[in-house]
Amino acid sequence: MSEIVFLGTGGALATRDRDNTAFLLRAGATAALIDCPGAVVQKVLRAGARPEDVTDLFVTHVHPDHVYGLPSLVHGFMLRDGVLRVFGSAETVEFCARLLDLFGLRRSKYRTRVEFTALVPGEPAGVSKGVEITAHRVPHHASSLAFEFRLSDGPRKVVFSGDTPLDPGLFERSREADVLCHDCGGPARFFAEYPALASRHTSAKDLGVWSGRAAVRTLVPCHFLAELGFPPAEAEAEIRAGYSGRLVLAADLDGLTVP
Repeated sequence: MSEIVFLGTGGALATRDRDNTAFLLRAGATAALIDCPGAVVQKVLRAGARPEDVTDLFVTHVHPDHVYGLPSLVHGFMLRDGVLRVFGSAETVEFCARLLDLFGLRRSKYRTRVEFTALVPGEPAGVSKGVEITAHRVPHHASSLAFEFRLSDGPRKVVFSGDTPLDPGLFERSREADVLCHDCGGPARFFAEYPALASRHTSAKDLGVWSGRAAVRTLVPCHFLAELGFPPAEAEAEIRAGYSGRLVLAADLDGLTVP
């Protein structure tokens, strides 16, 4: 059985109820983090998982709300014998290495070793037995990747978009995905009011239309922009106008069994 735990579902501005977007993917022997904002260890514990079982971290891009918790995570693993594998674009893994070195976190006294793997967009890579990943470029930032996981129990396809504006190519790659966790900045009215949003994030209206066209089986909108001040029900209604599949509006620390 594979499961996604939503460690956070909000945008860069956290709220009382929604922290920065991050996920825990449990598939077979793999326990992987997708993005690493703050207090990740505490949230993994609250999700009923063991932090020491996390061996893989996939970073979508180098904006602060997706990577600022990495030094704290490695520092907390100071006495844990093992390896933390960090995956991302070449730009991302270089940045992450420099970030850790700012705090001296790759010195020998830290018993968790950090290994970096630069993913080549479009080329599948094995993560562990039964888990394969393919990275895809998305046009949010020069370092940005979306992650497509292929899980052998099923088989199943799970896609995490990271932050991204509307990208038809990503929806084509997400066709008939068992789960698509996708950027949803807010309702379309804000994208009309602030046109610059469309170059960084996806509106609820576009998310619904394109997820419907791609026949996504389960859609999870995330990375809600709290500064826009909209009720989640408004985004839900816009998505529903174009999408008739299974829609999950997850709260922080909710879990989802991959169908």
